[in-house]
Amino acid sequence: MWDDVLRAFCLMLVIEGIIPFLYPQRWRRAVATLALIDDRRLRFIGLGSMLVGAGVLWLLR
Repeated sequence: MWDDVLRAFCLMLVIEGIIPFLYPQRWRRAVATLALIDDRRLRFIGLGSMLVGAGVLWLLR
């Protein structure tokens, strides 16, 4: 199980690194925009992201 968790973590790092590598200026602007979003909305976005990810994993299983 821990082997799968480590692989998933490494894959997440690769995927998250694609945008800053290819489009550093756009990524910097997106991060600056995220800094302006209030905590409640940011938590809602995070929750939505987690639910979509869990749903896709459930469908693929």
